[in-house]
Amino acid sequence: MQMKEITLRPLTDADVSTVKTWLYLPHVAAWYHDPEDWLQEIESRNGAYSFLRHFIVEAAGKPIGFCQYYDYRLGGEDWHGDTDIDGAYSIDYLIGDTAYLKKGYGKAVVQALITKVRACEDAKRIIVQPELQNDASCRTLLSCGFALDEANGFFTMRL
Repeated sequence: MQMKEITLRPLTDADVSTVKTWLYLPHVAAWYHDPEDWLQEIESRNGAYSFLRHFIVEAAGKPIGFCQYYDYRLGGEDWHGDTDIDGAYSIDYLIGDTAYLKKGYGKAVVQALITKVRACEDAKRIIVQPELQNDASCRTLLSCGFALDEANGFFTMRL
């Protein structure tokens, strides 16, 4: 399959209503629980959540999805198990526009996020914890070179 061409551009205030719409769509809501929490993070991106890097995914200039990456240590999360979190980053991604599902765009987004994280001076690994029942996301991560850390229940990639 040929790599899909996408662009990640920084999320702006004008994008928030689009992301909100996507978060409530059934194919997204099944995995992105508590949409209001996601929206609060986005709306506080210049304050309490400034450590998150939020992007809109575009295909030929059209917004089709949302993604973000962040230094895992700054997120206050504790799902990393026994993994060393020094230099660990995490990513989140979604394709909101249903016309772009199951066409390779998710893989292009993950690859673009890997490139962004690799550019971070302190990055040593990426850890991602999709719900293991989310077959599409799990397959996408595996196809991008992540490995399932079965002991800790997440996917990991050394950089």
